[in-house]
Amino acid sequence: MSARADSVESWSGKDRADENFPVGSALIRRDLRAHVHAFYAFARNADDIADSATLTPDEKIARLDAMEEVLLGRRQEGSPSAARLRQSLAETRVTARHSCDLLVAFRRDATKRRYADWEELFDYCRYSAMPVGRHVLDLHDEDAATHPPSDALCTALQVLNHLQDAKADLNALDRCYLPQDLLAAHGAAVADLLKERASPRLRRTFDSLLDHASRLNEEARNLPRRTRSRRLRLETAVIVGLSYRLCRRLRREDPVLGRVRLHRADVAASLFTALRFLP
Repeated sequence: MSARADSVESWSGKDRADENFPVGSALIRRDLRAHVHAFYAFARNADDIADSATLTPDEKIARLDAMEEVLLGRRQEGSPSAARLRQSLAETRVTARHSCDLLVAFRRDATKRRYADWEELFDYCRYSAMPVGRHVLDLHDEDAATHPPSDALCTALQVLNHLQDAKADLNALDRCYLPQDLLAAHGAAVADLLKERASPRLRRTFDSLLDHASRLNEEARNLPRRTRSRRLRLETAVIVGLSYRLCRRLRREDPVLGRVRLHRADVAASLFTALRFLP
C-alpha cells in the first residue's frame, strides 16, 4: 500500500499479529490498550519508512522528520499515526521523549548499514528498543526503578530480532546488525549470511551475541518484581519468559536456514511460569 498524497506513511502490511511478543495484549489494562496501540502504530509506520526498499535515505529522513513535527504539534497534518499518538500523549501526560528517541533509531537505519562492535549496537538499542518499555511503564505510572530491567529486556528482544532477521535484512536492505569485530573474531563475514546454512564460524558469532542477550535476560528478571501494576507484572513476566525461550531456540536452530520462531507451546509455558507473579 503506498502512502496517501497527504501522508508520509506507508503501511508494510505488518500488524501486531506479526510480532513475537505481546503488543497491548489482553493483559494490559483495558483503558490503556488504545494508548499502547497508538504508540505501536507510530513505531510501525516509522519502521516501515526506515525499511523502505524504494525511498532514498534523504526521503526517509524527511518523512521521519515530518512524523516528529506532527507528533510535537509543529504541523497538524502529514502523519495520521503521529497525530493519534500526540493526542494519546496529551491525554496520558506521558513524555514525547520516548517516541522521539525511536525516530533517532529509525533515522540511523536510513543511512547506517553496519555496526562496528557491541557498544555501537547497544547504543542503537538505546533508541530503538529501550523507549518502548519505558513508554509502557510510564503509561502505567510505574517507578523509575523499573527502567533498568526494562531496558535490559527490550535490548535483549532487539538483539534476538536482529538474529532472527539477519539474512532477510541483508538481502532486502544490505543491512547487518551483527558487530563487525565479533564476526572478525570468529573468522566469519557478513556474506556468510547469504549461504544456505550458518557456517561453524558464523554459528560461533551467533552464540557470542546470544551470550550478550542471555546476560540481559538475567537483568530483565527483576522487571516483574519491581512492577506495581498486577496486570503489567504478569505481562512483563510473560515477555521475559518468551525472551528466554527465543534465546534458547536461537541456540538450537539456524536463523540462516529459516526464521526461528516461537511456538504456541512457548507462549503457554511462559504464561504458566508467569502466574507466580500474580500475588
